[in-house]
Amino acid sequence: MIVTVSGPHGTGKSTYAAQLAKELGLRHVSAGLLFRRLAKERHVSLEEFGKIALKDPAIDRLVDDETMKEAERGEVVVDGQLAGWVLKMVADLRICLTAPDDVRVERIAKRDRLGLEDARKETGLRESVQGERYRKHYGFKVEDRSIYHLVLDTSLLPMEDTAKVLLTAAVAVKAKIGRAQPRKP
Repeated sequence: MIVTVSGPHGTGKSTYAAQLAKELGLRHVSAGLLFRRLAKERHVSLEEFGKIALKDPAIDRLVDDETMKEAERGEVVVDGQLAGWVLKMVADLRICLTAPDDVRVERIAKRDRLGLEDARKETGLRESVQGERYRKHYGFKVEDRSIYHLVLDTSLLPMEDTAKVLLTAAVAVKAKIGRAQPRKP
């Protein structure tokens, strides 16, 4: 089974993906962590690395290739803003998480130990550069949610209940896959 968890910053992608992987007995892979690791290896901030990636599509392709390799191994939950798009043809369940901007900024501020205004400014800048990058390199708007099987606002319910909704959907898809014909290589 291959599950993708996508969405903007601060929606809980990595948190929910890790929990889902644990509950389903699958591996968890984070495209965002890979991007962060590449930035760290080059000794640049995430914001600066995003600007570099805007000019150099090879960076995103590297992350995409690594993400695809992990998916090809199977039995994985992959989180990342583009995970649903990159794995569109192989994912059994594509999830998109959302949340209002003010909720996302509060979460990011808390996670990154920033003031609200700093978090708002950094997030806006990052998302602006990413949006431009995705349109330029991929030809789509990341805000397009038409490819997802499930779109869920993570501010709607308590965290535990949101996790239950995601798990219920994944278990149902897994059961359906179990009844389906095996995939051809």
